[in-house]
Amino acid sequence: MSTALTPGARDALAAWCSHLRAIDGRAALTVAAYAADVTAWLDFLARHQGGAGGIAALVAVPQADMRAFMAAERARGLSPRSLARRLSAIKGFTGWLADRQGADATATLATRAPRYRRSLPRPLSVDGARDMLEAVGDDAAQPWVAARDTAVLTLLYGLGLRISEALGLTGADHPLPSVLRVTGKGGKVRLVPVLPEAAQAVAAYADLCPFDLTADGPLFRGTRGGALNPRLIALAMERARHRLGLPASATPHALRHSFATHLLSAGGDLRSIQALLGHASLSTTQGYTAVDAARLIEVYDRAHPRA
Repeated sequence: MSTALTPGARDALAAWCSHLRAIDGRAALTVAAYAADVTAWLDFLARHQGGAGGIAALVAVPQADMRAFMAAERARGLSPRSLARRLSAIKGFTGWLADRQGADATATLATRAPRYRRSLPRPLSVDGARDMLEAVGDDAAQPWVAARDTAVLTLLYGLGLRISEALGLTGADHPLPSVLRVTGKGGKVRLVPVLPEAAQAVAAYADLCPFDLTADGPLFRGTRGGALNPRLIALAMERARHRLGLPASATPHALRHSFATHLLSAGGDLRSIQALLGHASLSTTQGYTAVDAARLIEVYDRAHPRA
């Protein structure tokens, strides 16, 4: 943490981070990113105002100082998207601090974030996803490695898991049950139905795996027996997409996007998909689901009473 912070500011930031972890259930990496954002803000204030102010001054920052901070960050090359995230963290910290102090933080909380174009996920087509699952193990050095890579990708596309969730499974999860208990971001647990194809793919890998898949050890192993590095799955997909002629956007995370998009296209409802993906916000799920205009018109024509 920065040496420019006063002890009071340092303690307040540490308390806020503890609140995010314990009360809001935020993941450790998320909390660390927020702490870095707020630290950058507090460092700027100490320089801009000619010294580190007290706690009360942190709440009553004028909008002119907020604008100066945003201009300085843009001049440093920070993208609008990153600046918007940084401002969100600053507002969160300031609002929390204002509540504790019984103070008015309107100036900070009313500051508008810069606009940026949100990049939409690019899912694979149904055929592209199927081809990827079939081809990912083609150049594996050993049959068990081919089965392993296929099983991991099947979990991403068939169950909508994050790569960290798939690689977080242990030997106790094999054989896969009909409904899998998944621990996602922030330690949140959700239940996900398991397709027979996914259970079969994991079983095929487990039968070939040369290592003892103990209940408390990782289910997916590297060639030396340790936990599988997610980068190896990304590299296997990269080689496969080159052979298949798929775009660079065909990544492990794109399979999770594809899971959501293909479910919605087949008639799944957004709320159910939100639960399957483990999203806290429906707006996040909407960003994962690329629905074309023809699909929307079809739903409208079928469902609207005046259509």
